[in-house]
Parts: sequence; C-alpha cells; structure tokens
Amino acid sequence: MIVDYQREGVIGVITIDNPPVNAISQGVRAGLMDALAALNADAGAQAAVILCAGRTWVAGADIAEFGKPPMMPHLPDVIDRIEASAKPVVAAIHGTALGGGLEIALGAHARIAAHDARLGLPEVTLGLMPGAGGTQRLPRLVGLAASLDMITSARQVGAAEALKIGLVDRIVTGDLTRAAMQFARELAGQQPRRTSEIAAPTVDAALADSIKASLTATAPGQVARPRAVDAVIEGLSLPFDQGMAQERAKFMELMDTPQRAALIHAFFAERAVTNLPDLKGVPARTVDRIGVIGGGTMGAGIAVSALLADLDVTLVERDAEAAERAAAGIGRMLEASVGRGKLTPDRRDAILSESFRAVGDYEALSDADLIVEAVFEKMEVKEQVFARLDAVARPGAVLATNTSYLDVNRIAQATGRPQDVIGLHFFSPAHVMRLLEVVVADRTAPDVVATGFALARKLKKIAVRAGVCDGFIGNRMLAHYRAAADAMVLDGASPYQIDRALTEFGFAMGPYAVSDLAGLDIGYLTRQRMAADRHPRDRVPVFADRLYELGRLGRKTGRGYYIYDDKDPKGREDPELAGLLDQVRADLGIAPRDFDDAEIVARYMAAMVNEGARVVGDGIAARPLDVDVVLLNGYGFPRWRGGPMHWADAQGLPGIADDIERFSRQDDHFWRIAPLLRDLAAKGGRFGDLNQRSVA
Repeated sequence: MIVDYQREGVIGVITIDNPPVNAISQGVRAGLMDALAALNADAGAQAAVILCAGRTWVAGADIAEFGKPPMMPHLPDVIDRIEASAKPVVAAIHGTALGGGLEIALGAHARIAAHDARLGLPEVTLGLMPGAGGTQRLPRLVGLAASLDMITSARQVGAAEALKIGLVDRIVTGDLTRAAMQFARELAGQQPRRTSEIAAPTVDAALADSIKASLTATAPGQVARPRAVDAVIEGLSLPFDQGMAQERAKFMELMDTPQRAALIHAFFAERAVTNLPDLKGVPARTVDRIGVIGGGTMGAGIAVSALLADLDVTLVERDAEAAERAAAGIGRMLEASVGRGKLTPDRRDAILSESFRAVGDYEALSDADLIVEAVFEKMEVKEQVFARLDAVARPGAVLATNTSYLDVNRIAQATGRPQDVIGLHFFSPAHVMRLLEVVVADRTAPDVVATGFALARKLKKIAVRAGVCDGFIGNRMLAHYRAAADAMVLDGASPYQIDRALTEFGFAMGPYAVSDLAGLDIGYLTRQRMAADRHPRDRVPVFADRLYELGRLGRKTGRGYYIYDDKDPKGREDPELAGLLDQVRADLGIAPRDFDDAEIVARYMAAMVNEGARVVGDGIAARPLDVDVVLLNGYGFPRWRGGPMHWADAQGLPGIADDIERFSRQDDHFWRIAPLLRDLAAKGGRFGDLNQRSVA
C-alpha cells in the first residue's frame, strides 16, 4: 500500500511509502484521506504520527502529474482533513519536506524533524506559488518576515533554523520514529493545535513593498514571486477560509501563465538531457583519480570542482614554481568555500593534505583515471599536450580537452588512442557553473561518453551532449547572436541601449557587459583565430578591435565598454565611446540609424533561434531542449522564458521566420533562414515536437 494505517498502543501510525521521494501522487492523496478516516474511526487511537518510508519525507508534487488535469482528492482538501482531525497528528520529518510536502506538515498539529532535515517552498522556481495553504499557514507559525523570505527565495531551511523560527516544534538526532511516537503520546487526548486557528501576524505593507521592490531588481520580469507576496498579504487580512480561497485563485492563475510553462519546460529539459538511448546499458569507466593540466582560472576551477566531489586530483603545471602558485590559488578557492559554509575547515585540510597535489611533471599522471587538459586555447599547444599524455597515461584512461572552440577530432589524432578522447567543456568559474558540454568526437568510444556523463553527475553538473564544430552548441550560437548585436552597433545602436534592452528582456547581463567581464582580449583573439576563414561580407566589429588596441580590455583594466573604478565597481557608461563609434562608422561609410528596444530584441533573438535551429539540424545538438539547457545554464538566458527554442515556440515560428526574411532584405548574407526553422514554420510545427526523438 502507498499509504498504510496501523495502530501501536494509543498511537495511530500513518506511513507514506511512495518511492523514491514519496511524491504527492493521486494515490498518496487518496491514501491519506483513507488513513485519516481510519484514525478518527479507531476508538483505540488517541493521537497519530505521519511517517515516510525511505530516505525522505514528502519531497513535493508528483512530476508525472505535471500538465495533466488535477485528480481528486485535491491536496488542499487532504491537508484540511489532516488539520480537522479530532486527534492530534504529529508530522515526523526527515530528508526534505518541500512544496506540498511541507504544506502537509503545516496541516499537522505538531512537527518533529531529524537534525539534518531540510524544509522549503520552492514553487516560485516553477512559476507557481504555494497553493495548498503555504501562504496562510506558514506566516501563522513563523511570522510574516520569515514566511515571505522562505516563499519568495525558495530556499531550504535546515532543522535548526526551522526550530528557531517556529516551523518545527522539536528536532532529534536519534531515532526519529521513536521520538515522534513519544511526542504523540504526550499530545494524546489533548485538543489539537490547529495552525489555521493561530492569530494571523500583523500585515506590514511596508515590508511587503520592500520585498517586492527587491524582487524587481533580483528577479526582473518574474510574476510568481510578487504574486506570492500579494497572496500572503491579502490572505492574512481575511478570515482563514477566505485567505485560502484567494491563495488558490492566484495559484490557478499562475498555472495558466507562459512563465509557468517555460519553467516547467526547463525543469523537465534538465532531466531529459541525460536520457540518451544509445548509452543505455553502457557502463562508465571507473573514475576516482583525476588529472588536470593547467593551473589557470579554468584548470583551478576544474580541480576544485573535482576535490569538492571527493575525487583525488593531481594538477600539472609547466614547472614547480607554477605548480606552487596553482596550489596556492586552489587553497584560496577552498578557503572561500569554507567561508560560504560549503566546506568545513577540517575537510579542507584533509583535501589539501590527502587528495590534492600540484606538480611540474606529467609522469605524476600515470595512474589517473581521467585527465582534463585546460591549457591555452591554441591547437598546436593542445596537440603537444595530448601527445605527451599519450605517452604517460595508463591504458584505458580517459583523455579530455576543455577546449571552448577547437576541433576535438584533430586533438584526438595527436594520440594513438582517439577512442579514449572526449571534450569536456566546463564553464567558468568551473567550480560554480553547472553546465558541462560533453563533446563527442567521431571516434570517441561509447563507454567514454558514458564516463563523461557519470563524471558530470558526480560533480553535480548538468551535462549536455554536443557534436564537434567550432564552438560546439553554446559558443557557436553565441558567435552568431553576438554578431547580430555587433551589426546593430555598426548601424547606429548604442552598446548601452542593447545591454539595457536585453536585461529588460530578462538576460542576467547584456552582451557588452559580458565582454567586459570576460575580457575584450578573448573576443579579439577569437576573431584573429578565425580571420583566415572570414567571408568578405562578414561584418567585423571594428569598434571592439579599436578598444582592444587602446588597451581597454574590460574589468581587468578598469575600462572597456564601461568604466570600472572605486566609484562604480559594477561599471558606468563611458562618454568617450560615442565618439569612437562615430569615427568607426564614418571610416566604414555607414550612415547610422536609430533602433528601438523591440527591434534590438527581435534581431538578437532571431539570430539566436536561427543558429539554434542550425545546431539541431546539423546534429550538433540532439534536440531543441539540449539547446535550451545550454543557454539557460551557461549563457544567462532568462529561465522564466524556458530557453530560446521554447521561447520561439511560444512566440510562433512563422513570426520569427518572417522577421528573418525582413532582415535579409538588408543583409542576405547573415540573415539566411535555417532549413529546420523554415520547414517547421511552413508546416505549423514546433521545436518542442522534436524533443522526443532518439539520439543516433
């Protein structure tokens, strides 16, 4: 049975057993209704405990029911039945109590938690808000400020904090079931303490306005978070049942928003990227010992990511002095993890003394299971590194390159074991960014691909399979939509206007602020590398080259597109840039014109979607959802828009195709519609229709 009712002495024991995470399926909801009826009909029961089997308390909704018509009984009705019980009910929480799982616990009359339990209401991350009493019961237990923080941030609180704010009544380090049973015996025969009957906290409109103003800055464009604030504030000024009704109404309104659909798409897409039929049953190679070549920013980040995943790491630099500097940098990064509470000082010391070493000799990699190269982005350098690795790495070791653009097939040819070579494109900072492009070369063995995905899981990263081309999925697309932005600047738009229009659209940063952050030398060197392959009609961002030649490399030099100093560490507009742009346009014979924000967004997004369609059509990405996951997790695309391909479906592909046709009348070299986009638009299709196809 999914939900079981038994009695032990005077205590009714309700056990939910719906592996793996006791999700709130229709069966769980119906089972709880039956168990509560049995409890209240059981004359021998004076109180009850709700337990969950397995590794966690109810961890949220059943994702198998997402997008389907709701089935009776509805969760609010189940929770009302728990709270209405004439006999006290204790929720015994272990693992995670999230979303509707926490709302079930809020409906109980008392809560006891394991010392390592975590509790939260993450609905806003899916474009929703609590819809089964969370906005009304939580404030009555923990107060207005704490509840608004939990609901709008979606953060999980630990058991100790939950006890401090009044979310749970007790925490226990020993046997949770025994402690919960004892708690229930203490409450047996008493009048239940119903959360709905606790006086609502005083509504603080100033606090609510302050939080909503903060959300405007930290979560621009998102509707669920401010809507949740409104639900809390409006509901607390009403009788409880009316507050519940308005909560449910707002919840159902959010269910119908495009943002909810986009966030649910992102949620499922991140789970689907690893569903690769051709890898089913393919065992990954064992990876316990990692080698990293290069101790710069990227190599150090990869090393720290592996160390935090309890892997043994050997880092190789060009000599002992460079290795010592790299080791010091990694020590500082681990210290920062201690400062953020992600690592204990004892664990850091153990990592540095037992699991990490930095050396200047490739021979130290002879027993590594997987080696990641993270050296200078130049083919000749990487070929030299892989030739040396071929000589020292043990048979069966995976040899990975972290290249962002270069040909992994050519790199593999530098070895006598191309079947063992793969691209693992980490994103900087590698110990923070979740995205990992797993780049599969022509001769990469299936078990090496499986090993790349297994490593990503171990590192808690989202892995996306990519084929070999210049830039793979993300950087190939970036080059294209960035070229669209640069063309607009050449034709008269201001970089600052473009940045503002795109951050208003929802990007974390505009493209020119991103350039300053990465360093303008990165883009310059990329253009130099590709200059020999440039078409005569390609539009070169001469203004960017001019900034590089002036030594204005962005944040690292204090000046790029923006000025960075103590007065404005985040950057301010540079009044001299307009003159530089005017001169470049005059030199090129361009008469500048005005752009409005709508045209900026239309061109930028059309270029992104069009190249995304080419990436899918060329087989570099397996499905449109893979493109979405890359852009969401590596390139600052607004999550609440679901990714560029989902966004395109929501906008309508015919409209985007029409935009490209219109833009092509001015530049039919750059604006050439991708065959896949053209065909889908003509047939009334959607990119989403392709997301179920197999990976060859």
